[in-house]
Amino acid sequence: MSKDLRIKSHVFDDAKRAPNRAMLRAVGVTDEDFKKPMIGIASTWSEVTPCNVHIDDLAISAKDGAKNAGGVPMIFNTITVSDGISMGTSGMRYSLPSRDVIADSIETVVGAENLDAVVTIGGCDKNIPGCMIAIARAEVPSVFVYGGTISPGFRNGEKLDIVSVFEGVGKHNNGDISDSELHGIECAACPGAGSCGGMYTANTMATAVEALGMSLPGSSSNPAESKLKAEDCREAGEAVYNLLEKGIYPKDILTKKAFENAITVVMALGGSTNAVLHLLAIANAANVDITIDDFDRLQKEVPHLADMKPSGKYVMEDLHNVGGVPAVMKLLLENGYLHGDCLTVTGKTIAENLADAEDLAEGQDIIHPLSNPYRATGPLVILRGNLAPSGAVAKVSGVKVKRHTGPARVYNTEDEATLAVMNNEINEGDVLVIRYVGPKGGPGMPEMLSISAILVGKGLGQKVALLTDGRFSGGTHGLVVGHIAPEAQAGGPIGLLEEGDIVTIDSEVKEITMDVPEEELAKRRENWVQPELYKKGVLGKYAHNVSCSSKGAVTDYINRDDQ
Repeated sequence: MSKDLRIKSHVFDDAKRAPNRAMLRAVGVTDEDFKKPMIGIASTWSEVTPCNVHIDDLAISAKDGAKNAGGVPMIFNTITVSDGISMGTSGMRYSLPSRDVIADSIETVVGAENLDAVVTIGGCDKNIPGCMIAIARAEVPSVFVYGGTISPGFRNGEKLDIVSVFEGVGKHNNGDISDSELHGIECAACPGAGSCGGMYTANTMATAVEALGMSLPGSSSNPAESKLKAEDCREAGEAVYNLLEKGIYPKDILTKKAFENAITVVMALGGSTNAVLHLLAIANAANVDITIDDFDRLQKEVPHLADMKPSGKYVMEDLHNVGGVPAVMKLLLENGYLHGDCLTVTGKTIAENLADAEDLAEGQDIIHPLSNPYRATGPLVILRGNLAPSGAVAKVSGVKVKRHTGPARVYNTEDEATLAVMNNEINEGDVLVIRYVGPKGGPGMPEMLSISAILVGKGLGQKVALLTDGRFSGGTHGLVVGHIAPEAQAGGPIGLLEEGDIVTIDSEVKEITMDVPEEELAKRRENWVQPELYKKGVLGKYAHNVSCSSKGAVTDYINRDDQ
């Protein structure tokens, strides 16, 4: 083994490091091993969610790959939380902060243990950006592996997933389905291990990371309970050793053009609004200049091609069966939408990786042809106006309503708004506003899948606009706008909105406005009292350190201008 590979492990060479070596001998490291690079395997295994329940075995596969390649691999763990389980409860406030806990913990272990390289394996939504933020900060050769998508459930011949259950609650409240039918949907929706099946946040972010070049081709679409997924992990262990040999670091891969590739693929596949938040945060950690203006620019250029849930019919396993994400990327590359010269964790470029990729299967209808896209432009739309001066994000895939004007129905908590919906107090044409739930105000910027799904289930998904300074799940669809910035807690105009004010959302001119004269807003601003920030524990630390959502809701100080 060449000494050139021992980037950090050389600290164990001299005599005074005998105590360090003694500790490592207790976990199985030998004299010969001290000549090899030490490779961390960061596992997000947990029994609290099906997204991660299988990742312990995947970590072992990655360890085997790294060991066979010539490294000394060591598995360590970090946390995960289940967004689906915490959704609609106060626990959802911990979801976005968990991204930073994951990033901090992986960075801490890699730095403290002087690891030479790391493979990270993530499943549930915040695992993926958390792992990627850590990779960007740690600055050692790295590969990300996605734990994979869940298979769809089936009931009465219909494909189900977790969003089917949330929407079932709305149908049940509306009297459209029985208790037994709702129970049947609940029992069938999640049949095994893996992350939520549609083009929701986990699958969106896994796809984005593959497009960034930080995971191996196919990693984002290979299902959780397939043999291919174990192979992904073994090959990732081998790949990270190859990166060490070639001296390829995350900074060599995470370029502006790589982020443009990621945004392009997310737009084409109709990914989650959370992609905006997370890609901004990863770019911030990598010190790459990406802003919401880049999303706005690429949204105009990239067509939406995928007929995938939540607004479409298909799930990630279906896409895998017709060629997966590599086939989609090949189509985009051949038609000039991707930068083919971007380096990847294979040590090759995007173009080189895709040269041997299969084309999309003949006769498939999941990915529309470029000549007949699902939508001519991307579905993630950046809105601005006097209600969101720093921007807001709408997902318009499947939404036929281009412009909605109606009276504001204003609530300061999701619970109050949900009660109003369940009590049939929200009417067609209303603009339902949930505020003081942003990064600082939540604190934690909770997702609103529960209430948005209830609206869809009650037949109001495109008849009531739902606005928030919080977030939406990747499973949300309908007439929704999130990430309104500045948030109410920070003095944003959404905090000045009053019951009955007329609000307009226009996805074609990309505006979100309230029909309130500036003089009246000035009076309201004088009378506005900022609520006290939350102070306790993780959420308190988060509230006092987090940036605006338009900056990615980051908690470190790289490229920050809001502190």
